Amino acid sequence: MIALDINNVLLAFGLTLLAGLSTGIGSALAFFTKQTNEKFLSAALGFSAGVMLYVSFIEIFANARSTLEGIYGLHKGYLFTTIAFFAGIVVMALIDKIIPSEENPHELRDVGEMKDQQKASETSELMRMGMFSALAIAIHNFPEGLATFISAIENPTLGLSIAIAIAIHNIPEGIAVSVPIYYATGNRKKAFINSFMSGLSEPLGALIGFTLLFKFINDVMFGIIFASIAGIMVYISLDELLPTAEKYGEHHIAIYGLIGGMAVMALSLILLT
Repeated sequence: MIALDINNVLLAFGLTLLAGLSTGIGSALAFFTKQTNEKFLSAALGFSAGVMLYVSFIEIFANARSTLEGIYGLHKGYLFTTIAFFAGIVVMALIDKIIPSEENPHELRDVGEMKDQQKASETSELMRMGMFSALAIAIHNFPEGLATFISAIENPTLGLSIAIAIAIHNIPEGIAVSVPIYYATGNRKKAFINSFMSGLSEPLGALIGFTLLFKFINDVMFGIIFASIAGIMVYISLDELLPTAEKYGEHHIAIYGLIGGMAVMALSLILLT
């Protein structure tokens, strides 16, 4: 079993909590803006995807492979790393599969769009949309929370980068929850609380995952979890972040954000190594 530094554990939980509760930022933006700043969100989501993709392939997968190859040898270590990587992708794909597309929090939600829907839709339909979005986000955030938490325990600098990327990714999710609930009820407080609470599933996922895995944490477990985390983040980037970034803005804005995220992540790893 790996000896864990309590300070790293507390830092990891704090980062996971902040990443999860950034849904509240999206909720607040929805209330205080007349229209979503689509170009900014497009660049921010592309940036988040760039961070996740870069650290997944350059840092996390490489670390997982190195750890498992040191234990099982080159061939078996690489094989186990690859299997764990795709297992992470399968987990996220299955989660997406059980959530209807119309309730998926990663479907585009715009503040102006929701105001138009208020005129055309029944109040109950808007409320249903918001509550199902909150449930969908809670389900999605469980593995994301574990990914942030375990990464921060292993490497606080890496964990911080992932937490920032997840936080950016959670902002439009906050919009997806709070706006329809607000226009269904007229209650900003209720909309904000539902959005805020949906983000709590991220630190909850970290706590539950850590509690279940604590007794089994060793080099092998870290290698397998790290490889799975790489798969989870690649899936999030390709299935959620980049498509949403393109819907919010122009193709090139999303790509420039993506490259910017990679460059910033690369520079930070160079400077902090």
